[in-house]
Amino acid sequence: MQQRVDNITHVLDKHKAENIEVFDLSGKDYIVERAIIASSLGQKHTLALLDHLKKELKPQEKFNYVDESGDWVVVDLGDILIHIMTPEYRTKYDLETFLNEIDKIKEEEF
Repeated sequence: MQQRVDNITHVLDKHKAENIEVFDLSGKDYIVERAIIASSLGQKHTLALLDHLKKELKPQEKFNYVDESGDWVVVDLGDILIHIMTPEYRTKYDLETFLNEIDKIKEEEF
């Protein structure tokens, strides 16, 4: 799993994605084991990062579902979700807070 995450973050970093964060959600009763969030430099860059991921990760990774717009791309790899967003969307939707809350809730239950 870690090698796959490293490959994804490497591709994103190499192609100028910013503020890349990885959330380990294994054992947290969430739909995936890892979530990766990265900021793009703008709409065109968001879609370009998706193209780079497709070219550099296939055939090792199976892209189960891709939801794309210029502002936000979500890639479902089954056990990893990748979110690429413009800075405005990342601020607006604040997924980091949501994912951190999942982590806290599960820790409090134990």
